[in-house]
Amino acid sequence: MNLKNYYYYFTSALSPRVCDDIIKYGTAHKSDMAVTGGVDRGDGNHKADGSLKKSVINNIQKKRKSDVVWLSDRWIYKEIHPYIHEANKLAGWNFDWDWSESCQFTKYGVGQYYGWHCDSWTQPYDRSKQRNEQGNLPPDHGKIRKLSVTVSLNDPSEYEGGNLEFDFRNDHDWERNKKSSIKACTEIRPRGSIIVFPSFCWHRVAPVTKGTRYSLVMWNLGYPFR
Repeated sequence: MNLKNYYYYFTSALSPRVCDDIIKYGTAHKSDMAVTGGVDRGDGNHKADGSLKKSVINNIQKKRKSDVVWLSDRWIYKEIHPYIHEANKLAGWNFDWDWSESCQFTKYGVGQYYGWHCDSWTQPYDRSKQRNEQGNLPPDHGKIRKLSVTVSLNDPSEYEGGNLEFDFRNDHDWERNKKSSIKACTEIRPRGSIIVFPSFCWHRVAPVTKGTRYSLVMWNLGYPFR
């Protein structure tokens, strides 16, 4: 899919108070080791006690190493949703979406990172076996990730490295550095900055080399493209 804009950003959109509230709220919860998509569904990934096998953990951490907390509080969505709607319109995407997954509060310490990946799946979510007592399906059934969001929560003076980077090698190069297909999105390093991009775009978080980077990630779903 050729697009005029592969991401849209808002610099310092959220106030320091809101950023502090999210960090305080996120760090107050017990964090989990970040995993990659499909791990929970994979056969043979878990030990008898339900924990991941060491070999699986080692494979995950070759691609991703960070600590995450899942948040689904309405006040967080209320702060961020207006920017998603605005970016969707101003970037010219106009994707149909109507549901947001739980937010991922992420802490990247020294040496932590997330390798190249895209957020979308090859197939829509299948929740056909998860009807509630009223017979209704979960709101994400049959939908795909369409718009991804990253929020920079702390000041860039508090860490080094950790840039969000995109790989545009398969896309037209109207703004690409001719020496490389990789674009470091330094526009969102200022605290409170928000970036919105199609979930099929390849991206990564470079290793943090000093300090700690806090971010919030959100995925927004709709029915498959036609």
